[in-house]
Amino acid sequence: MEENKIKNIVFEESKMSTVNRYIQMIISVFILALLYNVIIQPANITSGGINSIAILLKHLFRINTLLTISILTVFFIIISYLFLGKKKTRGTLIAAILYPVFVYITSFLRPLINIDMNDMLMISIVVGVISGFCNGLLYKTGFSNGGLPVISQILNKKFKIPMGKSNLVINSIIILIGGYYFGLNMIMYAIIINYINSVIVDKIMLGISKNKSIYIVTKEKEKIKKFIIEDMKHSVTILKGEGAYLNKKEDVILSIIPTREYFEITESIKLIDPGK
Repeated sequence: MEENKIKNIVFEESKMSTVNRYIQMIISVFILALLYNVIIQPANITSGGINSIAILLKHLFRINTLLTISILTVFFIIISYLFLGKKKTRGTLIAAILYPVFVYITSFLRPLINIDMNDMLMISIVVGVISGFCNGLLYKTGFSNGGLPVISQILNKKFKIPMGKSNLVINSIIILIGGYYFGLNMIMYAIIINYINSVIVDKIMLGISKNKSIYIVTKEKEKIKKFIIEDMKHSVTILKGEGAYLNKKEDVILSIIPTREYFEITESIKLIDPGK
């Protein structure tokens, strides 16, 4: 009787935790869509991602930004499913679909919110802070809005190219194109936005420490060990562990990594061993 009561309590808490995760995800995606319509698009901010591609295509060919965002969202969902698998795509599916829907909904709010675009430095700081906060909450709750990072995940899986480096190259190309069409100052603003965004995402996800310890139990021990040592250039310690339930002896990989690389490394490990 007591055991059933405990199970019910655990189930209710787990259900509430799931509900909270989805609420945080929906709020984060809605704010990001509102931010795009109210500030990013009117100011022609090209700091990377599908938002910037949509802004550039509108400027060059008069293509509706919502249409571009919707098409690219569907495209990246499909290639994620084909190259990364069903399990990996599931985490991006809901947020990725919600984003263009919210972009459409919040487009009607744009005439109601009048923001002075003259101080682009302040605008850049605001965009960096808000996007960093929302993206941090999104990642922390286990969701992702897909987009261009899917390409980096595929390159990492197929060619072992670190996600951080490929993301940097892809977004840098977009930022440089944006700077060509909207002025060189836009490159500076894009750098400010991306820096603030990355700092806040790290703080929300990982706290304020400079390094993190990761413990990994995996069937792909050699592949993960090789990835951490050769690709990420960090040391690894192999610990001897024993499962408390089955008393099964297993090796545990321990590595101390910089906080800024935590997300890249853990996502790469999930690609090497999807069971993690």
